[in-house]
Amino acid sequence: MQHPYKEINAVIRYAKSRGWTVKKAGGHAWGILICPQNSVDCRCGQFCRMSVWRTPKNPGNFAGRLRQKIDGCIYGNVDEQE
Repeated sequence: MQHPYKEINAVIRYAKSRGWTVKKAGGHAWGILICPQNSVDCRCGQFCRMSVWRTPKNPGNFAGRLRQKIDGCIYGNVDEQE
């Protein structure tokens, strides 16, 4: 599953490397990034799911916001916890 913008594809690859999964979505959302823990303990579930927009106004800024949310996950990198 490839996003039309390379900046967002890079963030999706980064998220997958940290254990996040991507599910296909419809409408304005291209997909949904889901935290590997997907727990209510993760900042009350605030960062457990993120919509990836199909056509963001500024793909570079949007990719940066996605990465901030991924990096803000209290569970961090799955590989670091094992």
